[in-house]
Amino acid sequence: MAKAKRKEVWVFFGELLKERRETAKMSRNELGARVFVSGTYIGLFEQGVRKPQLDVAQRIDEVLQTGGIFERTCRDLINASPYADYFHEVAELEAVATKLCEFAPTVVPGLLQTPEYMRAQILAMYPFASEAYIEEKVSSRIERQAILKEDATRPEYWAILHENVLRTPVGGPALMARQLDHLVALARQRRVLVAVIPREVGAHAHMTGTLKLMEFSDQPPTAYTETEYSGTLLDDPAVVKDAQRTYDLLRVAALSPEASLAMIESAAEDYRRCASTT
Repeated sequence: MAKAKRKEVWVFFGELLKERRETAKMSRNELGARVFVSGTYIGLFEQGVRKPQLDVAQRIDEVLQTGGIFERTCRDLINASPYADYFHEVAELEAVATKLCEFAPTVVPGLLQTPEYMRAQILAMYPFASEAYIEEKVSSRIERQAILKEDATRPEYWAILHENVLRTPVGGPALMARQLDHLVALARQRRVLVAVIPREVGAHAHMTGTLKLMEFSDQPPTAYTETEYSGTLLDDPAVVKDAQRTYDLLRVAALSPEASLAMIESAAEDYRRCASTT
């Protein structure tokens, strides 16, 4: 299902939710209390700005006695997404965020990857995957990167990388040199602010998995954490505040942007020298 089409269905979802809620003579706060989200979130669902998770859609069906229409719609949209079940809503939120702050401990974040780096990473994870599967995954990541190309709507984007990201030669030294050159180019174009945490720092604030913070113009901030096979979108204000504090500590541990770019450029040169001798 095309991205524009998915957006239209979510808008329909919201309009139907508002209609059924008002028919049941419930306020947003009343419905929210019964499905364990805030009234503000019910309003965001109705506007098509936020997408409810499947368990919330199921509870809405139960409370409003809709015969499962919201669960079915939610499942259809999740199944139509090219992303993993736990990531499809995150991809939608990235597209409307005004600020993104990301920490990557082992691989380059998807928004900053070159297509050949994407392919190498996907092949490493799925060595028996079909070419069609790989192309679908690559295309979906490239589609996500469109948010960094529109000057009028581009989010402020901070990326903190552990030095391990630079020193792991995904796809070989020549490919890795081009990937690091791409990182530097994006930073020089002021499309992303990159900082690197050196290995010698040792223990740091977020030792496992990735961390992504997202801010918006018309809804509360969220946080997202991901490990190898699962991800969690965090909405609770207290938890998001803790995640923001963690990111502040990561930023303190990182090199300055200038020193970080120098390290990335040096690593790229090392890879080029290695590639030229093989």
